[in-house]
Amino acid sequence: MKIPRGQFHLFLGLPDVESAISKTYHSRRFAILLPQILFFVKLPRKNFCHRKPFLPATFLLHAQSKETDIREEKSTMSVENVKKFFSQFGMETRIRELSESSATVELAAAALGTEGARIAKTISFIVDGQAILIVCAGDVKIDNAKYRKLFGCKAKMIPFELVEEYTGHAPGGVCPFAVREGVKTYLDESLRRFKTVFPACGSSNSAIELSIPELERYSACAQWVDVCKGARHTDAGNS
Repeated sequence: MKIPRGQFHLFLGLPDVESAISKTYHSRRFAILLPQILFFVKLPRKNFCHRKPFLPATFLLHAQSKETDIREEKSTMSVENVKKFFSQFGMETRIRELSESSATVELAAAALGTEGARIAKTISFIVDGQAILIVCAGDVKIDNAKYRKLFGCKAKMIPFELVEEYTGHAPGGVCPFAVREGVKTYLDESLRRFKTVFPACGSSNSAIELSIPELERYSACAQWVDVCKGARHTDAGNS
């Protein structure tokens, strides 16, 4: 099949088109356009004057803009759900919405002016087809051996594009509050070193400072677990 040369002047090269599609165009509003993209992607390589597959640049930029709008809208709804959750305890005003991103431990620590270890990161996993959340200190990692011993299976994180569907919160804002029904939350022992910690509140620029008893209560903690490694000794008197 021969494609007129003039159709390539707005094309943008991507090293991995199908991967880009799966990450960028997972929204249903792009479902009608997706077959057109795949049609171009799957054309024989000899029809192209470059080595890499291509996507129309104008469509790519438009789709990314739309997808960003969708993520921001969902993020706003998510943090509002968390505010509503805390309002029943008169605590919604304690939620801090930041001007900077707090999507990673490093960014959250910088935005909140605290050490990374006190960022209570929430990691989502699949166990027997159900989502679980493990909240741990910002300076630790999951210990696969400990995880397998406790849950009886290999640690399997929820795929990025499915995190919100399973938990109710998008990546970067996952927290143990106002989650979907049936999601169990576990608190890791690495958190007990601190008087207070900072979990997210449903968006990539929000957090709340909670004492360990408060975190245990409002996360509806199923149980305390010891499934992490790498914690450095920190004075438990930190607040």
